[in-house]
Amino acid sequence: MQIAVIGAGALGGLYATLLARAGHDLTITARAVARSLIQENGIRLTGGYGDAQCRVQVQETLTETPDLTLVCTKAQDATAAIAENAEPLDGSPVIVVQNGLDGLRIAQNLLPNSECFGLLTLIAAHYIGPGRVRVTTSASSYLGRGDGKADAATQHWQAVLDEAFPTVATDNFVGAQWTKLVVNMLNALPAITGLSVQAVIADAPLRRILTASMQETVQVGMARYVTFGSLQGMSDRSLRVFARLPMALGQTLPLRMGAKMGAVANLGSTLQSIKRAHLTEIDHLNGAVVRQAELAGRPAPVNALLTALVHEVESSRVFLKPDEVVAQFDQLTTTSH
Repeated sequence: MQIAVIGAGALGGLYATLLARAGHDLTITARAVARSLIQENGIRLTGGYGDAQCRVQVQETLTETPDLTLVCTKAQDATAAIAENAEPLDGSPVIVVQNGLDGLRIAQNLLPNSECFGLLTLIAAHYIGPGRVRVTTSASSYLGRGDGKADAATQHWQAVLDEAFPTVATDNFVGAQWTKLVVNMLNALPAITGLSVQAVIADAPLRRILTASMQETVQVGMARYVTFGSLQGMSDRSLRVFARLPMALGQTLPLRMGAKMGAVANLGSTLQSIKRAHLTEIDHLNGAVVRQAELAGRPAPVNALLTALVHEVESSRVFLKPDEVVAQFDQLTTTSH
């Protein structure tokens, strides 16, 4: 197939390489500096899926209509990226690979003649530089759309992707997005402190904050009448139980997540953006929880605090010490009680 990948970051490079290795013809869009380096050197993948290198066509924007397109930009860049490629894309199948809750809806609005799908990934992929990606944790990807059973079109594209990388056609994709949002709570504290995800989980006071943000996310989802999708051993039932656990027991969830990551430091996508001096997608992660809480008529103080602190580090480029973060959290919880 002729497959396009919009965005040449960690996930874009990962999926482009794996699809090219499976025999497809790949075109990837990239910014100017990255474009020239990828044209010269191709894309090199190391780590969890083995070592691979592929040569792909590289363009600023798409000029022809592909058989399938994966949108792999950061959430905040999705609208502009899809809009500038809308002419060749509209009418062709599009899969949005993105964190947050809005990517699939944005694609559907901008591409009314396309069948649009979402892809959730739990892969930890690190952007080393233009055309260089290292996978520290391999995992399945989850394809779907809507809140019902996976339809025939979803099953078709799942089979295509699964030949290149492990892919599951998931029911209740909307609910699965919410479950992934709970997982994405792993991103904020590394971005605030500069620590790896594993280091945050290993630090008991930071783990307490992480657990609180996860529990708050589930509670907001419940207030929005969400039925959480099944993802990586989590289900609607287990998350509802988790949301009501005392802190000492609730911490078992992030501890289990950390154990699955292995020993190689996982920086998280938000910290990677900070280190590259890029704006983060925190407004589509913890910030999304805050907006959904407002719609439910309830507060989300923990996620509001973490969103604000990530923005503070974005501006200052200075990480906060863990005890500074814990002090602000303790002040918040004291005030709220």
